[in-house]
Amino acid sequence: MVLSYNASMIPEVAQIVERSPQERLRWAIEAFPGQVILTTSFGAQSAALLHLATRIQPDFPIVFIDTGYHFPETLDFAATLKKKLNLNLSTYQPVLSPNAIEVTHGRLWEKGQEGLEKFHEIIRVEPLRRALQELNPKVWVAGLRKSSSESRSKLAVLSKNESRLKLLPILDWTDRDIGNYLKKHSLPYHPLWEKGYISIGDQVTTKRLDEVSDASQLRHFGLKRECGIHERV
Repeated sequence: MVLSYNASMIPEVAQIVERSPQERLRWAIEAFPGQVILTTSFGAQSAALLHLATRIQPDFPIVFIDTGYHFPETLDFAATLKKKLNLNLSTYQPVLSPNAIEVTHGRLWEKGQEGLEKFHEIIRVEPLRRALQELNPKVWVAGLRKSSSESRSKLAVLSKNESRLKLLPILDWTDRDIGNYLKKHSLPYHPLWEKGYISIGDQVTTKRLDEVSDASQLRHFGLKRECGIHERV
């Protein structure tokens, strides 16, 4: 199967799947020079993909959505990696501050799945849509992995996302692969990892492993796995 988007520059999906993460990224950079961005949440293992990408292209454009609800440790981790890897980082924020969101809408994350959807639309989805509109990349690179959740097990390394391509270069990496890469390159985990936060999002929707009975409840109270950006953007 060949993607219809700019098909003359896109190899068969099977060829992309057979390549290494580094080769997948090099293909995107060479095929669409200056038109590739990478989004990061500065989550538990984010240093791996950020390091991998910036070793190939030192000024790789990185986009971070600062929701206003991140743990302070996440922002510290972002600052550490920005300095360590000399990241070409662009940060986007919601139109409304946390206080304004809560005055206008209340504590949306406490209002079931519908409230969570609206909350994520305000703090993540809209800022990312704005970032993609302003930067207008041909390829959006993200660090999703199949082993992270059942909902991601059927994702493709390369797919079409509206007017652009979406590339998931480390989709088939396991936690062990990530751990080995971090160790090999002396890269840090998120500082909350050692405190039992395995999947790290916003303070108001993230739980430690010892606070839940099932791993599905680590994020969003178990009501949903994704924060919305990979479903609605």
